[in-house]
Amino acid sequence: MRLVITNTVASQTGQGATVFAERVAASSGGRLRVEIYPAGVAGGELETTQDVAKNALEFTITSSVGFAMVAPKLGVFDIPFLFRDIAHARAVLDGPVGQKALTEVEAGGLVGLAWSENGLRHLTTASVPVRSPKDLSGLKIRVPQSVAMITGFKTLGADAKPLPFPDLYGALSAGEFQGQENPLGNIAGANFDRVQRYLSLTGHIYSAAMLIMSRQAYDSLSEDERTMVRAAARAATQAARETGDRNEARLTAELGKRGMTVIADIDRAAFATAIRGADAQFETEYGKPLLEAIRAVRS
Repeated sequence: MRLVITNTVASQTGQGATVFAERVAASSGGRLRVEIYPAGVAGGELETTQDVAKNALEFTITSSVGFAMVAPKLGVFDIPFLFRDIAHARAVLDGPVGQKALTEVEAGGLVGLAWSENGLRHLTTASVPVRSPKDLSGLKIRVPQSVAMITGFKTLGADAKPLPFPDLYGALSAGEFQGQENPLGNIAGANFDRVQRYLSLTGHIYSAAMLIMSRQAYDSLSEDERTMVRAAARAATQAARETGDRNEARLTAELGKRGMTVIADIDRAAFATAIRGADAQFETEYGKPLLEAIRAVRS
């Protein structure tokens, strides 16, 4: 069976994928084998999610680009400052809200096996350090094509516009945007330190990822094999999280050595208050009960 990821094997999702493949092979005595195709060699997240839904591919690990396409309400996880910290985010995904969310993709012909993660998303800027919402006022910020992110950053005062990731370095270099936001692995891997001066550790979004399987492939397994696959998926979650925790400190230090000024004194309380100005829009899009359930989880 094939597992396609857009990240490298060294990334959080890549390390999770590696553990998943190892556990599936070990627990099945070699009856089941998972081959990993990393670094987007078989397409982007949208394409691979569609391939899994069409039963043309067995597995992929996708961020909201993929899973929110199938279940739009899961775009709720892209709301900036929705989670108090990474412990809160993981508690939500491990609890009833997150486990129910895994089942939401079934309507699209997918089986949600477990959560993975791409890490916390942070802001970088060319000329203005960002510590509080007032620092974002009028700044031209690139964001992914996510309704929640666009709405969120506009609410925080930024001039936020979407742009595909492959075009981002050139746009930053040309001054089309003053800043952008991404997990540290993407920031370092894309060499954004060459065109951005400040790294603000806002941790504004926890970038969740989902390990999904095609319904046809899942149904072809015996009950014992399904149990093995799900157990391997849970092990993959833990591996991805451990890799992320190690990378957060390592990549922050590395980007500092590359010359970026690291801003750590972020006024998260001010950001969390400011983002509530979009509550009415988010409640319409995702439902008030879901937002309240997420915010009520204790970590």
